[in-house]
Amino acid sequence: MEPKQQTDVHLKAMLNNPLKAPPAVPIPDWNSPSTSQVPMIKPNKSLMTVTIPGSAVGEPLTNVTLHNCVSTVDLQMTLDLQTINARTRNSEYNPSRFHGVVMRLREPRTTALIFRSGKIVCTGAKNEHDGLLASKKYARIIQKLGYNIKFCNFKIQNLVATCDLRFPIKLENLNMMHGQFSSYEPELFPALIYRMIKPRLVILVFVNGKLVFTGAKCREDIKEALNNIYPILRSFRKN
Repeated sequence: MEPKQQTDVHLKAMLNNPLKAPPAVPIPDWNSPSTSQVPMIKPNKSLMTVTIPGSAVGEPLTNVTLHNCVSTVDLQMTLDLQTINARTRNSEYNPSRFHGVVMRLREPRTTALIFRSGKIVCTGAKNEHDGLLASKKYARIIQKLGYNIKFCNFKIQNLVATCDLRFPIKLENLNMMHGQFSSYEPELFPALIYRMIKPRLVILVFVNGKLVFTGAKCREDIKEALNNIYPILRSFRKN
């Protein structure tokens, strides 16, 4: 397999959600007074168009695509996970392997980890709006089981995004000059791992110019990180 093909295979494998949704999931209505006070985020596409500083005239803008949004919410109530698992069709609970209930939705296509403390971790959403909508649906399912829950402390914990700079990069030279922030072991993983301090997130840099951003709390973090890393990567561009 060619190096470029290997890079694409690794990249696709990282972005695919290993948890698959069931064929059919009941989607409840969301007209509950207990959550009506939660501010709705306006729907946003998962695609961001970013202007690169110092780019050549006529050079196309870089598109940054969001692939995963991880969010958390606190229902502020102790939950009986055994009961939740028994009374819902779209969940599984195996306490010997994992201490939470794994619940899935088809729309938005997401997976939730529900813990006894009332905290929910929602993953798999394509953007912030879907993350909020899915979290509210999970909370509504639990509320319909008779729990007097509250929808509190909703927060985006991690955004995963990708972009393509459309030029190859000398990863060995980059790691040599920026070893304080980067690590590169091609025998173990094909990408250079760049740990940015401000904003605090991690960038996976592939030799073909594709980037993966992870650990961002908001879209502005991704834009700022791309603005900071672009001049560096441009200086290590392969001729």
